[in-house]
Amino acid sequence: MFTHPLRAAALVAALLPALAAAAPLTLTQALDLALQRSEAVRSARAGVASASETARAASGREADPLRAGVDNLPVTGADRLGTTRDSMTMKRIGIGQEWVSAEKRAARQAAADAMIGRELVSAQATAAEVRLQTVLAYLDAYYCGEALKLTTLSEHHVHEELEAAKARLSSSVGNSQEVLASTGARGIAEDESAQARQQQGAARVTLERWVGIPVDELAVPVEPAAVDERAFIEAHPTVLLAQRDMELARQDAAVAASNRGPNWSWEVSYAQRTGYADMVSFGVSIPLPVAPAERQDRETAARLALIEKAEAHLAEATRAAQAEYRGLAGDAQRLTERVQRYQSSVVLAAQQRTAAALAGYRSNQVTLALLFEARHMEVEARRKLLSLQRELAKTQAQLAYKPLVNGGAR
Repeated sequence: MFTHPLRAAALVAALLPALAAAAPLTLTQALDLALQRSEAVRSARAGVASASETARAASGREADPLRAGVDNLPVTGADRLGTTRDSMTMKRIGIGQEWVSAEKRAARQAAADAMIGRELVSAQATAAEVRLQTVLAYLDAYYCGEALKLTTLSEHHVHEELEAAKARLSSSVGNSQEVLASTGARGIAEDESAQARQQQGAARVTLERWVGIPVDELAVPVEPAAVDERAFIEAHPTVLLAQRDMELARQDAAVAASNRGPNWSWEVSYAQRTGYADMVSFGVSIPLPVAPAERQDRETAARLALIEKAEAHLAEATRAAQAEYRGLAGDAQRLTERVQRYQSSVVLAAQQRTAAALAGYRSNQVTLALLFEARHMEVEARRKLLSLQRELAKTQAQLAYKPLVNGGAR
């Protein structure tokens, strides 16, 4: 029962040298840690083990009941409560067994196997959800770190602007309004950096909740392999669980239908008498179904109704998965176009403007204020691009890790 914690501890121990050397945590390592330490995954695996053990006993016979007793024991007269005085008093011992047909045992076994299949899919769905939440937490922490770098750079630029404004004021070239404006801009930049640090701290706490270790540096996340619409729907956890529920409902209906035929039972007993010959008794018990339309048939009808319910749930789950894929795929496509367009038309232009302003300033053709403005606009453009890239990465992660194709591979 301690296998998974030990494996998690071993994995952490294997990662300690890398962590001690300040090596960035990769997404693959984060996923491995999350799966190893997840209690939800351990719970789902226990459910599979429970269903497997139940299935092993589904096709077996019931235990043979042992019956013992005393027949015809006198309770009045001179022989009252005597077990050896009356010739009709017998000490009896015997065994009995209910006979279940092979068809019924096969139906029960099929229902138990269907439950195993459902628990397996449930375990895979749980693992996929853990992986997805870990990926999203990883992306949040990574992009929060990148955003902090940009806000820190912007803060550094504002500090330079303030120092330049103070220098101009001391040389009577500038004015106090310029210094006050730069001071206010510095306060705004410092607050933005503080906000970015706060967001990064919250994102790291969320990531630590999944991986179990504090993380300082994260490697650049690799773009996951995309899946098409058909693969997304077929491997969607809700769809797969609905399919297993429908199969389980069918097998339960088959068990209910097989119960319409009663189970026979037999019994053999040996009776001992004092002074007289011992006796052996045997018999067969055959239940007589009374009003099967009011009992067995209604139970079968109830199970058949559950099949219809499961079919409707599967159809609804398929539609929902289809809509989810098309929504995510559409968002991913539009975000990709926005990232490419923004990078080429805004960020690149801002970088070129900064380069031109720097060259002009070095040749005394551009003022320092224009250079500061160009740098500020470039940082803001890069921050907007980073926000779009973060949104795109999280959308692509949901497309890749929501289905069991990638998310439930383990």
